[in-house]
Amino acid sequence: MKNYQDLNSLEIDTLREIGSIGTGNAATALSGMLGCTVHITMPEVRIMEYNEAIEWIGGPEPVTAGVLVHIGGQMNGLMLSVQPLEFINIILERMLSVSIKDYSQLQELERSALVEVGNIMISTFINAMSNLADIKVDLTVPCLTVDMQGAILTVPMAEYGGQSDYLMTIGGNFSCDGHELPCRLILSPDIRSLNFLLRKLGVEDG
Repeated sequence: MKNYQDLNSLEIDTLREIGSIGTGNAATALSGMLGCTVHITMPEVRIMEYNEAIEWIGGPEPVTAGVLVHIGGQMNGLMLSVQPLEFINIILERMLSVSIKDYSQLQELERSALVEVGNIMISTFINAMSNLADIKVDLTVPCLTVDMQGAILTVPMAEYGGQSDYLMTIGGNFSCDGHELPCRLILSPDIRSLNFLLRKLGVEDG
């Protein structure tokens, strides 16, 4: 059975192409939502061990917001959009003309806006993946959680850590009116789903 760290360069390139399409579609959707032209750098798709992924998003102790969606249908897993405070304030200033100093100031309207943005980030990636692989993927209603980053990443660790110590990260930067919007997505399909996806994409060894 294939593990994340066994992915070869062709498979990584294929997943990077999915990331490019998905984040490009997200940039288009965010342009309309934020009322400014949003560009996205070429996303970097990497396979990371859990502790490395925690350091990649800034370490275990900083508090952050995460939008989490469970994946069902022909694939099982979850996807997480990490939203640091800088990202959140650019979104809130453009959408609601407000900003916050810390996450405790988030009200229901602000939380709904962040869930909507996180859902766009996740669903555009998943839609690109399902369209390219010609598979049916269902998403649960997204939920927003605010906690230390290490605690947020315990969710995929708890659900799929028994299968692999690795997960897939998709990183890049959006730009809007001279501001940088860090894009940090974490995808954790189960190993069966990873094998199924690669077979459908026609790039799995064997």
